[in-house]
Amino acid sequence: MIIAGEASGDLHGASLIKELKKLDGNLQFVGIGGDKMIEQGLKAIYHIKQMAFLGFVEVIKHLPFINKVKNDLLNIVQEEKIKNVILIDYPGFNLNIAKKFSQLGINNYYYISPQVWAWGKSRINSIQKFVKKMFVIFPFEETFYKKHNVDVKFVGHPIIEHIANYNFFTKDELYNKFNLDKEKEILLVLPGSRKQEIKKLFSKAIKAATIISDKFNLQIVVACSENIDENIFKSYHEGNYKVIKGYTYDLLKHSYFGIIKSGTSTLEAGYFQLPFIVIYVTNFITYFIGKFLAKIKNIAMPNILLEENVVPELIQYDASVENIVLTATKILNDSEKFNSIKNKLGKIKERLGNTKASETAAGIIYLQLNET
Repeated sequence: MIIAGEASGDLHGASLIKELKKLDGNLQFVGIGGDKMIEQGLKAIYHIKQMAFLGFVEVIKHLPFINKVKNDLLNIVQEEKIKNVILIDYPGFNLNIAKKFSQLGINNYYYISPQVWAWGKSRINSIQKFVKKMFVIFPFEETFYKKHNVDVKFVGHPIIEHIANYNFFTKDELYNKFNLDKEKEILLVLPGSRKQEIKKLFSKAIKAATIISDKFNLQIVVACSENIDENIFKSYHEGNYKVIKGYTYDLLKHSYFGIIKSGTSTLEAGYFQLPFIVIYVTNFITYFIGKFLAKIKNIAMPNILLEENVVPELIQYDASVENIVLTATKILNDSEKFNSIKNKLGKIKERLGNTKASETAAGIIYLQLNET
């Protein structure tokens, strides 16, 4: 069984399934995933689109459905006599069900660690008890887990291999394919991969982007996640923008500036050395609880990884249209500041290493599968 709960997990899960099947073509996978995992042969009991709950309040609203999903998965592992489960990120759900799997004598392998170092150590006890092996994607995570006596392996970050295997358009090819204005650079808006995120963030982001694009002669492109229906953006009438679905890496590589929702996309933007602003807005109660629990001062992974406030973070009430415009203007008007951000983001590649994460994790998991 393999369980992912969101778009980034689907991408990483698909690569992991692919590598495991290279080692043994007879392996079969059942669980929760998205289109990419299904393409690699996952028999999806639930699709990630059904699991996209954002924040504490939304989770509480959907508790009956979440409990049904858990029960269905528990029934399947018992009926099919499944002895090994791979959990991918998605800690609120995965750590809870890991306990139940463990009680059934199932081995839990965790690929892409919950950010226990960011949210306090209350979850470390669960990981110690219920996770057979943790596979982490940042070097500092390996150090953290070793201190807490968790069996851990740093495998590198999956985006390294995803980018290495990606066939990029040239800038001209990208502009031609989507009929973009060759006289203007791209102001890229990445509003997230969940409907709730888009509803909370997009209106502010696109209003700000419209003002910024007029001010600096840029064209706005909205990168639509593959699991999102692009029609969701048609109800917003502010400004002139083009929605492009499924070409996020090309857009990150060839854009000039970004307004990006906190998440994996910030790390990807950092990898491509794209200067950007991080924005994040959630339900008030979720924000209040998160602020209380958070043990680190930053939420953007480039800032955490580089241990410096390289890209501005506008969170909750600070993520106003006015603040986004003001922050972007300060960067775009100051070439020294703009280039400094690009140069500092250049350090991200070396921090992430060059290991093939899914290949390395698959090799270790497969060896342990044969031992059980």
